[in-house]
Amino acid sequence: MPDEPAASRPVGPLRAANASGGVLRALRSRNFRLYFGGQSLSLVGTWITRIATSWLVYRLTGSLLLLGIVGFFSQIPTLLLAPFAGVLVDRWDRHRMLVITQTLSMLQSAALAWLTFAGVISVTDILVLQFAQGVINAFDTPARQAFVVQMVTEPADLANAIALNSTMVNGSRILGPTISGLIIAAAGEGWCFTIDAISYLAVIGSLLAMRDWRPSGDHSGASMIDELKAGFAYVSGFQPVRTALLLLALLSIMGMPYTVLMPAVASRVLHGGAHTLGFLMTSSGLGAVSGALYLASRRSVVGLGRVIPIACALFGVGLVAFSFSHALWLSLSILPVVGGGFMISLASTNTIIQTVVDDRLRGRVMAFFAMAFLGTAPIGSLLSGVIADRIGAPGTIRLGGLACIAGAIWFAAQLPAIGRLVRPIYIERGILTATPTDAAVKSS
Repeated sequence: MPDEPAASRPVGPLRAANASGGVLRALRSRNFRLYFGGQSLSLVGTWITRIATSWLVYRLTGSLLLLGIVGFFSQIPTLLLAPFAGVLVDRWDRHRMLVITQTLSMLQSAALAWLTFAGVISVTDILVLQFAQGVINAFDTPARQAFVVQMVTEPADLANAIALNSTMVNGSRILGPTISGLIIAAAGEGWCFTIDAISYLAVIGSLLAMRDWRPSGDHSGASMIDELKAGFAYVSGFQPVRTALLLLALLSIMGMPYTVLMPAVASRVLHGGAHTLGFLMTSSGLGAVSGALYLASRRSVVGLGRVIPIACALFGVGLVAFSFSHALWLSLSILPVVGGGFMISLASTNTIIQTVVDDRLRGRVMAFFAMAFLGTAPIGSLLSGVIADRIGAPGTIRLGGLACIAGAIWFAAQLPAIGRLVRPIYIERGILTATPTDAAVKSS
């Protein structure tokens, strides 16, 4: 992305907004503040359920392959449905869609709790309910990402809001796994699912309490297929977005399966139990929160392109180092690098895409973002389960780390071309000021 020389720093209202308010400046927007509070509580419950689900499957089967299959079922709907969901996000009211998806997610967690308490839950039940949650997420994720713009009253606070959103997600990764480990050890997985179901009331309540958000929903009269084609043409034809999403898909397929394999690492490599799993996920979450806070402290999106390959390389190096660890203290020391590297890569990609995309295409583009991040994850989950069954969890994690390092090198090589395409957009939107060179290029 473009460099940030003195003559090209943010100016006018954007610079003034970025210069004030500090790390929490996006919370000046009432609707985003409500969302931040409600979603923070709900996401803790979500992470409690994620850990409890993985532990329950592993306890019932002891199979690495089934851990991968469960991850596949929970995320494959995003890969299949997200493009169509993106069209609907651009057509429909995003606020109403979020109320519906969050309510359905609450019912899904309640079903998990009921079956677990009844003592009749099976791996088949988990697969069906995880698939159902995946269908919900296919609509919920692009709607949430696109709705951020409507909640923030100052456009200049958008990057800060995205970073705070990442901080919120990863703050829950610190609390959720730790709480989950304690609850599993003391009372079993059923109470984890119950707490998650209750936690959805917080985010549903925050959505219902909002007012005066910028409206959404623009049905141009074109067919869904035509609008889908328009979104795909933009994503595939605009190099900055295409390159960023391809890198994110690589990280998701090759790097992120380490979380799916974490129960096996905790049990077989580190010889621990649910508490150990909670500690490992918390350690990764601490790094992710630190990375998100770093992004929230930045005053401009300018220069984020250079940050992405560095963060991606750190993610890969951290995974390789983690794969060689057989001591809990060493693993806990390495995982913050893993969590921080991935989060900075993810949030920086999100910020740049949200900054350059046309608002009329935002829902569709964020659906492709969800596909790259979540939709490709089932491929990684299934692939990691198959590979881990043959070479073990550490070797699989090591292979993923090396792939991420290669991806970082590839992305760095694309940066000059990406910068030339992004710079005019930044100038048009007041993020950069034009220089005489820019004027000469434009007139030529």
